[in-house]
Amino acid sequence: MSNVLVTGGAGFIGSHMVDFLIERDNKVRVIDNLISGKPINLLQHKNNKNLILDERDIRDVIANDSIYKELDYIYHFAGIGDIVPSIDKPLEYMSVNTLGTVKVCEGARHNNIKKLVYAASSSCYGLAKVPTDEKAQISTQYPYALSKYLGECSVLHWNKVYGLPVNVIRIFNAYGTRSKTGGSYGAVFGVFLKQKLSNKPFTVVGNGNQKRDFLFVTDVVRAFYKACKTKKVGEIYNLGAGNPQTINYLVKLLKGPVKYIPTRPGEPEVTWADITKIVNELDWKPNVSFEEGVKKILENIEYWKDAPLWDENSIKIATKTWFNNLL
Repeated sequence: MSNVLVTGGAGFIGSHMVDFLIERDNKVRVIDNLISGKPINLLQHKNNKNLILDERDIRDVIANDSIYKELDYIYHFAGIGDIVPSIDKPLEYMSVNTLGTVKVCEGARHNNIKKLVYAASSSCYGLAKVPTDEKAQISTQYPYALSKYLGECSVLHWNKVYGLPVNVIRIFNAYGTRSKTGGSYGAVFGVFLKQKLSNKPFTVVGNGNQKRDFLFVTDVVRAFYKACKTKKVGEIYNLGAGNPQTINYLVKLLKGPVKYIPTRPGEPEVTWADITKIVNELDWKPNVSFEEGVKKILENIEYWKDAPLWDENSIKIATKTWFNNLL
């Protein structure tokens, strides 16, 4: 049994990481400010003495705080996840995603943890050549991407300077149950699922032929666990299915009418992870097919009943200032 901290553990990927760890008899501490995370995501562990939920912001937790004491491992998922809205809030994104990560690194360093695994973002590659491997050029297109990349740089710097044992995983397009339901216009699944519940057309950006490397969340957390348990340190791993799907195919699986809306600048036509490194070094591979994953989501579609409903007009209004500097 290990003592594990999951930052952002009431969020989408973080809560699934908690499930995975609890199922393996670990003692888990979760720190989450519950702004985007939800207690309902951990409700299944309500009476489990091996789970502690600490409702705080990672930026407010000092290095000698009790939450870091006698820890073995840290999975760092906490952060702001919306990509394009970061254009309007760059300072907030830098504060949470970069400074917050530095604060977690300091907590890890001063308490001699065995491994910290950082949830980085494939958005650091920008408009990359595909398939994209870990040595591809960094070309951040949005403040979100920059803030996450600077967080990644901080984690690796703490490894280099202080000997903090870390690994970094650059997530491509994670999807699954408990994904985002509220806030700014953003992630495609949250938008589409609420539209389906409301019998409204799916608002597909562009012609729908753009591809995304979707990976189901249970496959994501298995990869993080392997990155934590490996003897390898200071490594960067791309994480996706390695098999990108078109948005048109996604809406075909979701079943419903489609409304095509204008394209957005700064977004790649294709995201496609070269997963050779993680497959070979961590003996990991995706288990859940895209069709199976979408089916699982549809079986749990009521989770998105309180999500905001977006249509062509409300999207246009919400995003009208986002792209002025990218045109």
